[in-house]
Amino acid sequence: MQPSQFFSTEEKEGIKKAVVEAELNTSGEIRVHIERLCKEDVLDHAAYIFERLGMHKTEQRNGVLFYLAVDDHKFAILGDAGINAVTPEDFWDSIKAKMLTEFQENKFCAGLETGIRLAGEQLKEHFPYQDGDVNELPDDISFGDK
Repeated sequence: MQPSQFFSTEEKEGIKKAVVEAELNTSGEIRVHIERLCKEDVLDHAAYIFERLGMHKTEQRNGVLFYLAVDDHKFAILGDAGINAVTPEDFWDSIKAKMLTEFQENKFCAGLETGIRLAGEQLKEHFPYQDGDVNELPDDISFGDK
C-alpha cells in the first residue's frame, strides 16, 4: 500500500484540520510527512525530509515535522533551530509518548492529531500568533510515494 492510501480521505482531512487549528494560536509551522520505509536512523531521515520540504526556511525557524514510516513502525518529531534554541532538550518526549500509546493501539490518525494539538499548545507558549502572521508552509500531508 502506498503511504497516500494509509489514511482514509476523512482521516487525512482530520489531520489537516488539526494542523490548521494548531497553527491558529502560534506563528509556528507544522507539517506531516508519511512514508512506507525508513532504512536509516529515523531522526537523520526526518532531518532530510525537513530540509527537502523547505521547512528550514521559515522566518523564525519554528517549523515542526511529524514524520511517520508506516511499514517500519518508526516516527519522529523534529523541530527547527528556533524552537530548539528556546526549549529543553526533552521538549518533544511527552508528546511522542502520548502518540506512541495511540499508535500501539493502531490509532495512527488519532495519535497524529493528538501530537499536532499538543505541539500547537507548546508552540503557542514560545511562538505566539502575531498579527499579520503568514502561513509559510502547506498544511496538507506530504507523502513519500514511490
